[in-house]
Amino acid sequence: MRDSLPAVIQITVTAAASYAFAFFVLGHQAPLIAAIMPISALGLAGDARPFRVLEAVLGMTLGIVLAELLLIGVGGGVLPYALALGLTLAIARFLSPTVQFTISAAIQCTLVMLVPPPDGGYFVRTIDAVVGGVFALLATALLPRDPWRTALRAGRRLVDAHILVLDDLVRALRTGDAEVAAGSLVRARAASSALDEWTTAVDSGVAIARVSPFVRRSRFLLGRQQQMLPPMDLATRNLRMIARRCDYLLGDGVPRPQIADLYVRIAHALGVLRDSLGDVTAAPLARHALLEIAKHDSPRVMMPGAGDSEHNALHATRPYLADLLQATGMSLTEARAALPPL
Repeated sequence: MRDSLPAVIQITVTAAASYAFAFFVLGHQAPLIAAIMPISALGLAGDARPFRVLEAVLGMTLGIVLAELLLIGVGGGVLPYALALGLTLAIARFLSPTVQFTISAAIQCTLVMLVPPPDGGYFVRTIDAVVGGVFALLATALLPRDPWRTALRAGRRLVDAHILVLDDLVRALRTGDAEVAAGSLVRARAASSALDEWTTAVDSGVAIARVSPFVRRSRFLLGRQQQMLPPMDLATRNLRMIARRCDYLLGDGVPRPQIADLYVRIAHALGVLRDSLGDVTAAPLARHALLEIAKHDSPRVMMPGAGDSEHNALHATRPYLADLLQATGMSLTEARAALPPL
């Protein structure tokens, strides 16, 4: 609920203001569309960037205009409704490949075709749609949803997902528990959804910060998170590789405490990296912790005489550490140079 509260406030205020404007200023007796438009366009989803809102507004307005024209031309009824809906879906799909645009147009077309027209004529609802759309777009700039905190929470969820996977692997490697290792692989695969949420939140936040005077101070912090996204995307993929190799390794049920100790240190460094999402001064601390781990990450040094399976599990941590170092602000060349030769 806490994550949705800014969206709830934004939608409530915008819908009420749009309805009030259409009712009191324009004199429309039942400006239903004026209230529905901002509710549908803004939505409770984390992505409230101006372009997405504009796309939803245009889709809904298209459905309303087409329905109004067909009502004037052929009147109401089941067959005219079916014709209007089919035409709206076809035109909307032709104009935009996004599902939201098409469905928004279809819903508004249905409302116009099946609900009796208000006093004042058919195109009163088109005017209400324009009013609602304008209010929805203004809300993205004048009543933003605190996009930096939304992105911050999403980023922390991703890093927390990494830490949970490593914690599972530590437990599995210390006990030789193959079931726990298999569970860590499931967690690692699920981390991609947290990455998608963070990507959406950051992209939305950056777009809102460009147009809203109230969140421009967050541009730097959002930009920092935007720079972290590509290396964390790669790190999430490499985390799956680590979990997969450990799952295979522990098929024999033999504990590997040396590898577990390495993952404990990486998880600790990830905790510092998590803090750097909201405090850029923590980034050098995370980099230092990761560099200390990276310079000793040599399979032959850590586990001399071990088999290929153990070495493969340790090899998988090298690209992962390079990704995390890039997330702290290092270049790819610098991150690779920090790792000892094989």
